[in-house]
Amino acid sequence: MKLLEERILRDGKLGKGDVLKVDSFLNHQIDVPFLSRLGAEFRRRYEGERVDKILTIEASGIGVACLTAEQFGCPVVFAKKTKTVNIYADVYRSEVYSYTHGQTYEVVVSKEFLREGEHVLIIDDFLAMGSALRALLQLVRDAGAVPVGAGIVIEKAFQPGGAELRAQGLRVESLARIASMSLEKGITFFSD
Repeated sequence: MKLLEERILRDGKLGKGDVLKVDSFLNHQIDVPFLSRLGAEFRRRYEGERVDKILTIEASGIGVACLTAEQFGCPVVFAKKTKTVNIYADVYRSEVYSYTHGQTYEVVVSKEFLREGEHVLIIDDFLAMGSALRALLQLVRDAGAVPVGAGIVIEKAFQPGGAELRAQGLRVESLARIASMSLEKGITFFSD
C-alpha cells in the first residue's frame, strides 16, 4: 500500500537492532483518519470473507483493529497481556515471546468472547518473527473458531515470521512489506 509506505518513510524512525518506530501515527499517537484508510484496505483485501470477530493483542493493535472492525461491522476482541480481577479462570491462554521486551508472557481471552465456529480475522500492527501472530492463532484454534487470516500493517519481511506462517497455510495480508532496513541505507519495500 503506497500510502502507508510513504508515511513510514516520512514519519518512521529507524533505531538499532531492526527497530522501526511509527509511534507518531500508529501505535502511540494514533492518526485516526489514516488508520481508517488502513481498515478500509483490510476490508477490501478480505472482501467476500465471512468475518464475525476481529482479534488482536493489547495494546498496539487495538486502534487499527477497531477501525477495521468498523468496516466489517463486527466486534473486536483483544488478548490481554496482564491478568486482572475481572478476567476469570474460564479463558483461552497462549504464550508470546516479545523480542522488543526480551521476555515471554501469557495472553488470555475470555471464552465468553471467542466461540466455536466464529470466523476470526486477526489484525496486528507488526509482524516480524511471528510470535504474537502464532499466539493469537492458537487462541482462535483453541476456541474451535475459524481463522480467516491475518491483516498486518507492517511486516518486516526480511525476518521469517510471515513466510513461516504462510507456509503453514495462513493467509497473511500485509499492507507494507519491508524488504530491508538499516540506519545506513534506510528502508526498502517489496513491491506487490
